[in-house]
Amino acid sequence: MRKWAVPTALLLLIILTFIPQHSPHLRANAEEASPADENVSPPKVEEGIGGAIPDALSTDANVAQRESESISRRTLRANAQKFEFQAEVSRLMDILINSLYSNKDIFLRELISNASDALDKIRFLALTDKNVLGEGDDTKLDIKINLDKEKKILSIRDRGIGMTKEDLIKNLGTIAKSGTSAFLEQMQKGGDLNLIGQFGVGFYSVYLVADHVEVISKNNDDKQYIWESKADGAFAVSEDTENEPLGRGTEIRLHLKDEASEYLDESKLKDLVKKYSEFINFPIYLWASKEVDVEVPADEESESSEEEEKSESSSDEEESEAEETESKPKTKTIKETTHEWELLNDVKAVWLRNPKEVTDEEYDKFYHSLAKDFSEEKPLAWTHFTAEGDVEFKSILFIPPKAPHDLYESYYNAKANIKLYVRRVFITDEFEELLPKYLGFLMGIVDSDTLPLNVSREMLQQHNSLKTIKKKLIRKALDMIRRIAEEDPDESDAKGKTDAESESEPDTEKKGKYVKFWNEFGKSIKLGIIEDASNRNRLAKLLRFESTKSGNKLASLDQYISRMKPGQKDIYYITGSNKEQLEKSPFLEKLKKKNYEVIFFTDPVDEYLMQYLMDYEDKKFQNVSKEGLKIGKDSKDKEIKDSFKELTNWWKDVLSSENVDSVKISNRLDNTPGVVVTSKYGWSANMERIMQSQTLSDANKQSYMRGKRVLEINPRHPIIKELRERVTQNPEDENIKQTGRLIYQTALMESGFLLNDPKEFASGIYSTIKATLNVNPDATVEEEDETEEEVETKEDATEGDLAKEEIIEDAVEEQSEESVKDEL
Repeated sequence: MRKWAVPTALLLLIILTFIPQHSPHLRANAEEASPADENVSPPKVEEGIGGAIPDALSTDANVAQRESESISRRTLRANAQKFEFQAEVSRLMDILINSLYSNKDIFLRELISNASDALDKIRFLALTDKNVLGEGDDTKLDIKINLDKEKKILSIRDRGIGMTKEDLIKNLGTIAKSGTSAFLEQMQKGGDLNLIGQFGVGFYSVYLVADHVEVISKNNDDKQYIWESKADGAFAVSEDTENEPLGRGTEIRLHLKDEASEYLDESKLKDLVKKYSEFINFPIYLWASKEVDVEVPADEESESSEEEEKSESSSDEEESEAEETESKPKTKTIKETTHEWELLNDVKAVWLRNPKEVTDEEYDKFYHSLAKDFSEEKPLAWTHFTAEGDVEFKSILFIPPKAPHDLYESYYNAKANIKLYVRRVFITDEFEELLPKYLGFLMGIVDSDTLPLNVSREMLQQHNSLKTIKKKLIRKALDMIRRIAEEDPDESDAKGKTDAESESEPDTEKKGKYVKFWNEFGKSIKLGIIEDASNRNRLAKLLRFESTKSGNKLASLDQYISRMKPGQKDIYYITGSNKEQLEKSPFLEKLKKKNYEVIFFTDPVDEYLMQYLMDYEDKKFQNVSKEGLKIGKDSKDKEIKDSFKELTNWWKDVLSSENVDSVKISNRLDNTPGVVVTSKYGWSANMERIMQSQTLSDANKQSYMRGKRVLEINPRHPIIKELRERVTQNPEDENIKQTGRLIYQTALMESGFLLNDPKEFASGIYSTIKATLNVNPDATVEEEDETEEEVETKEDATEGDLAKEEIIEDAVEEQSEESVKDEL
């Protein structure tokens, strides 16, 4: 036993040296508390404080060492009553201090939000008892931020309701079943620090940037107390006898870590307030420095000698003037640094007010502040509304005057322009699920009190509240765009005005506004029709296009339907590169002759659009360059088809190598011999060109989507009539077959398709020209004379030799000159 006694004693001594000494001391002080404090129930002391997230990223050793040295330099007040944090608080602080939290900036947002809540409470009490506000400066409900760069202290002061001693112990020493508790539960489950807005950390976010925190608070029902903690698992509360009386409210002093010195920069704090707390109801001031010009007495020694030596022979008037100027003290201007309270949130939260009370100028000012747009252009439109029901939120949406230059280049990677707020506190602007991509050009704000924040981004995406908000935002946005068209005088002119409307003067400010919107954001409406099936009909009403009857203005589908001929069942359209080209298209000949209106779609996205927009108001869309076009009935159709049956069959055999499905009699041609149309669900000629121009296009896959080509011929055209006669006489004539192929290739090119073999087409054209000029088909090109080339070659060689000789002579002359210089 004796041999084990000495080692056992040494082991006990080592263990005792490592046991923390502050816990018994804290409990002793707590037991020695005065009887007056017996009504305060301190939080329960629990063992096993700690428990950081296993997956959290710990700070490096150097940072930890500096933090411990910094903390050790500061001590709690000796006369303070000391307590231990609740175990959950200690775990939360352990997470914040020992983890690389992704966004430390949020501490200021949390503290300003808490200050705003305290000001709301005192303002509410003042509704029934004005005396609670006190007198003088205590009646000013504001938030003030101050900096002490030498001591590295950042302080936030409010004139809110303040806290009693009991409030300080309960509110800052324990975690109620609240947002912070939910935040901690999420941390313990999955360790996801990237929660929406990183909300729920609350007051304890101060330990992201500070290692020593003091909270000075004064409530009307108690004395002024100081709460302080060094983030070591304990805090102390004592009566404040050393600071100036607050009157009422709370001041939080943060002794910043060495790594958080950036928060002593005034511009950094201004940016944070602008970002997170710009729309807090109460004014936020910063004790800011600025340079001003100050006049100070000039130094006599620095006066110039010219001023000291004055002429004695000056006149009496000059002497009197000199005496007057000498009597005035001479000054100079210098730069001096002064401090004053600077207001940081001068823009009010417009969305919280009644829309009827907000002027257009206030909306314009709010938009420019929100969009950081310093131009004088006004937004095209805005909508301001409050949604009630299962999910309550307030919102305001703006349509910018111009589209960003890269709006469609980075369409699927563009950043959302909607800012999410909770009770006027900014949460995030990176949440893209509030609006679909095609409405990504909108700018605005959504402020909801019911949106859950202590969940991961993935969980919030599936939340019913978010789906409801998104649905209402889309509906309001589309209504806003529709109102632009309804209020535009140009749009109403196209629809036709009533007598009362025609007498009233048009609103010049709204005139042409929808055309401007369409030119900037029209492609977004088309993309919406493609992507949003539930709102396809609403979006279709917003479509604008040019047509054969629209002139120089844009038309809508409703206007097209109002101009349809009696008995017309389909909406006719054609796609192509530009309006000028489409107006000359052979596909429109019969339609224009019979006064049918045809829509021109000239945007590449229109080809994709019409694959999704099948009908509108029970009217089917019909591409006039595809099969299925019906323009009335002709009693002679069957007779004509029978008379041209031999020609169509012969032509199909001749074009067997051209991938032609059939040859038919056309009902759409008037002056053109023939056109090539595609099957109803295949690619049009315009779509083929678009797909072939794609960088990563696959020719093999494209062959599956190419529609079957059909040659439609005009039975009334003289070329077709003559060809029928020639085929009847000698169907095996190669010249006739070549003519048939040439007509098809010409029709193919005129219909907008690309030729598979341009060389063959060119050869056919040249053969026809030969026949026209009576040139012998077997005539060959005259060969070039080779002797001329040889002579030219000799001449070139002679010139080259002469040039070489000149170069050699110049070099010899230079060398001789240098040698002469050397000799001299």
